[in-house]
Amino acid sequence: MNLKKIWNMVNEARQIPKITIDLMGEQAGADNDPFFLRVAEDFYKDAKRPHPKFPLVGFLEYGVAVNPFPDSHEDWLKSINGSARRNIKKAIRNGYRFEKINYNDYLADIQEIHRSTPVRQGKMPDELLKGELKPIKNPPSKTNVHDYPYFGVLKDDKLLAYAGCLVAGEMLLNATFFGHDKYKSDGLVPYLFSGIAEYRYQHYPHTVYYVYDKYYGASENLKRFKRKLGFKPYRVIWKL
Repeated sequence: MNLKKIWNMVNEARQIPKITIDLMGEQAGADNDPFFLRVAEDFYKDAKRPHPKFPLVGFLEYGVAVNPFPDSHEDWLKSINGSARRNIKKAIRNGYRFEKINYNDYLADIQEIHRSTPVRQGKMPDELLKGELKPIKNPPSKTNVHDYPYFGVLKDDKLLAYAGCLVAGEMLLNATFFGHDKYKSDGLVPYLFSGIAEYRYQHYPHTVYYVYDKYYGASENLKRFKRKLGFKPYRVIWKL
């Protein structure tokens, strides 16, 4: 990255809105399986660690991709790009359905999704392309304040896109997601993001911020995709 691009990015970062996101770690430790406190603590430590290029700021401090939840899912749909709304309607029209899933019930489908293309935003890791997918052992959550649900888009009972989300206090983080490359033009991923947002209004109403990793540092294609789904750069002050 040349100096001019870095300087422009720094100037832009100074002007982005600032928010505080409370992960409510104390409540995770008091009311739930210890797994959820560990996950919240690990995320917090990662967010606060020094940025490799700008060591005076946290890794997830400037330029976090966030779409704050408005009052309703209908309002959330208005916050995204028109092309994303058309993608969502296309997926529904073509018979896809969204639902919360048990990850371990779809290991073969998930492995097929991973192997559907060797390149996404970069080269896929060899362990996802060649390794054997193993079941996860996450415990069920005892509250809706901290959780780690998985969601999917299916057709004819076959999983074609999925996401794992970290719910921690005020944050709903899209931690990982993949869609089957063969069906990407059917709007599966925008439909997946929309389904998660709609599920939030029914089950995680205390969450305030829909978070999708970093905005700065992403490729231009990925930045466009994030803007398409209403995610914009914020400066985040994290509380545990």
